Amino acid sequence: MKRISWEEYTNLRVSDRIPYLSKPNTDNEPFHVLYSQQFTREMLDHLCALADKIRALHKTERGGDLLRSTLRNKNALNLFAQPSTRTFMSFLMAEQKLGMEVVDIRDVSTSSQAKGESLQNSIRTFSSYVDAIIMRHPDAGAAELAAYEMNMADRRIPVLNGGSGRDQHPTQALLDIYTLTKSLGEIDGKKIAMVGDLLRGRTVRSLSYLMKNYEDVELYYVAPERLRMADDVKDFLKRSHIRYTESENLEAVVSIVDAVYMTRIQWEWDRAAGAKSPDAGEYDPRFVFRKEYLDRMKKRSCLLHPLPKINEIDPELDYSDDPRVVYWRQERNGMWARAALLARIFDVDRTIMDSDDD
Repeated sequence: MKRISWEEYTNLRVSDRIPYLSKPNTDNEPFHVLYSQQFTREMLDHLCALADKIRALHKTERGGDLLRSTLRNKNALNLFAQPSTRTFMSFLMAEQKLGMEVVDIRDVSTSSQAKGESLQNSIRTFSSYVDAIIMRHPDAGAAELAAYEMNMADRRIPVLNGGSGRDQHPTQALLDIYTLTKSLGEIDGKKIAMVGDLLRGRTVRSLSYLMKNYEDVELYYVAPERLRMADDVKDFLKRSHIRYTESENLEAVVSIVDAVYMTRIQWEWDRAAGAKSPDAGEYDPRFVFRKEYLDRMKKRSCLLHPLPKINEIDPELDYSDDPRVVYWRQERNGMWARAALLARIFDVDRTIMDSDDD
């Protein structure tokens, strides 16, 4: 791989960075996973099928043993410098189901970064002991800097972005695709609403980028004016010929779409900026999914949420047996989708796919 400076690398468009994130001598097969744009339709379909296979194998003792044998000689570091429950647990369980040994760092104040060590040097140190780094960090570009450092190192190991600043959350988008596919049968031709804090929500950014892989999809962005989807994503959709509509009327949209993807208003960004106005608070009734909205949705549709949620979905729906309420199932799907991704990165996916379920 040609080595370039960090400045040269960061001046590249995302599409031109992808070869530097890929396995050598492949058609841009992901090695590091930083962006949703790295995934093709073929990859997504394969990962969904692989997640199904892992899920089926896990149900039997023989299958579980086989899964745990696939990566039993590999070690993973979960480096989570930002609070996380679902992503951390999901990756941890995915790693364990494939037999990986796992260590975690959830407080960088216990590492040498507290002494002033650079992120790059910390990553180089960690890579001496493990075979993959899953990274969540409050700073935009942190996971990318870690991947760049690994590209410059003699021992290159994969870095997976578990959420970096306001950038992207590609593995969340992967599990969202898996959930949408399981719920709707297919994504081609579907209408999907994304609701809430679209400006600062990295999950909706990542999911929007993945829509390039599907035909005749239409997006409905439902958000307060100040929290509308960023222009860079909308420019991408225009270039990709993906239709989208912006609205502040959730009630009018729920009967039109096949999926409603709710997100919370990320009030912590407002508080950090010192905002005290009511508009900067956690609650905006216009963007709450009410119980009666479920009655207006199509018979085959789904209600998703990346979690955590605060008050943007009627709490009664947490206990609904309606199959369209899938956000708890969506959370569990993350374990299978991330296990599938790890299996693919370490080239054990064919071993899994070719095995017997019973």
